[in-house]
Amino acid sequence: MHAAASATHRMTRPDSHSHSSMNTQRISRVIPVVSVLAAVLGGCAALSEPPAVQAPAPVEMRLPDTLPSTPMPPAQGPVPAVPGEGRFVPGFPPRVQEQDARRFVYALLPPGVTREREEWAADIVSAFMGLRLVPSAENFCASIAVIEQESSFQADPVVPGLSKIVWREIETRRKRYLIPKMALDAALSQPSRNGKTYRQRINALKTERQMSILYGDIIDELPGGKLLLSGYNPVRTGGPMQVSVAFAEAHAREKPYAGATNGKVRGAVFTRRGGVYFGIAHLLDYPVSYSSRLYRFADFNAGHYASRNAAFQLALGKLAGQKLVPDGDLLRYEDGRPSAVASATQKAASRISRRLRLNEVEIEAALRQEKEESFGRTKLYQRVYALADEMAGRAVPREALPQIRLKSPKITSKITTGWFADRVNTRYRSCMNRAAAVPDLQPAWSNGTRL
Repeated sequence: MHAAASATHRMTRPDSHSHSSMNTQRISRVIPVVSVLAAVLGGCAALSEPPAVQAPAPVEMRLPDTLPSTPMPPAQGPVPAVPGEGRFVPGFPPRVQEQDARRFVYALLPPGVTREREEWAADIVSAFMGLRLVPSAENFCASIAVIEQESSFQADPVVPGLSKIVWREIETRRKRYLIPKMALDAALSQPSRNGKTYRQRINALKTERQMSILYGDIIDELPGGKLLLSGYNPVRTGGPMQVSVAFAEAHAREKPYAGATNGKVRGAVFTRRGGVYFGIAHLLDYPVSYSSRLYRFADFNAGHYASRNAAFQLALGKLAGQKLVPDGDLLRYEDGRPSAVASATQKAASRISRRLRLNEVEIEAALRQEKEESFGRTKLYQRVYALADEMAGRAVPREALPQIRLKSPKITSKITTGWFADRVNTRYRSCMNRAAAVPDLQPAWSNGTRL
């Protein structure tokens, strides 16, 4: 909808003095090539815009730290094609119940998932255990619906026409920076680690993971590549849930992920297990009080609390007599960080600051919490809604679908965040129908789980 392990192989440099002049010549020859690649491949960043990085908040769907011990029958081998007996008990996630969880998820997966069905069930359950999320039918189905929408249960989904997209971006970048075509051709004709030229590898690209590995090879293989390119990889989302690499890295800083390769979270995002783990974290590992899962699905696409913030923008706009686009971003952002330039939302709040009994500093301080649960407890949020409710003579909505047109070289049709949320919600309802068909496997605490 909206990617890859950087190669760990590094070039071995000779230590003997007899090779020094050869190395000097090689470096002087290659660095211009890397400089061209730095400018050219940077254009591929348009493949996916990075969401604002936000620290994951505690989730209300937690399991207690101390769990009652409940006798369970021993696990019965691999997950069967026809789900077996068993019910969840509050003792989850002890290992004795892991097979029961897998059987339930196995039954919830779409019928079309025939490849690695057991492995998908195992990785989803593993994510819930690692994140300590309540393993309810609602939570499992929400996760399954997003995976189905984003990748159709492909760990490294194919992006149709990816090589054409990359070439188009490269040509645009070349013209923008006045890079001679001859220099570009020379750069891309250099052989890479696997013996193929960079041009050949671009022509063969099918997935974002391959693109990220290619970029990592440029960093690792070419002298000067690490100096010029390290820390900047154009592939920003990936895996079966198309989760942001930046989000995964931020989440792992708060909750270290054991599956990271050599401590690198980026590579884990592109695996089935890691992509599912961080995708479910982005979907469920923060507290909201929405009336429907639809808004959580919108948040998955537009950013945490975007649905809450969009409703706030609508309420504020009516108070200020100003039309605000309910996109869920209360501040203006540049490179994922709040800009010094005031947003339309901030200006609207400032316009009625006397009615709100808040000064400019207080308004900005509140808006800076827009990606956190705490924004709902600020004086700005509470006073805007108090006035909006009074003006409307009723409680105005606290949630709304963000109005965002999704743009990317990968997207060829006109789609929005609302379209995405609706599609996922349809898949979610289908999954809940499958859950109703296996009542003997329903978790004992699935009813009443908060959204």
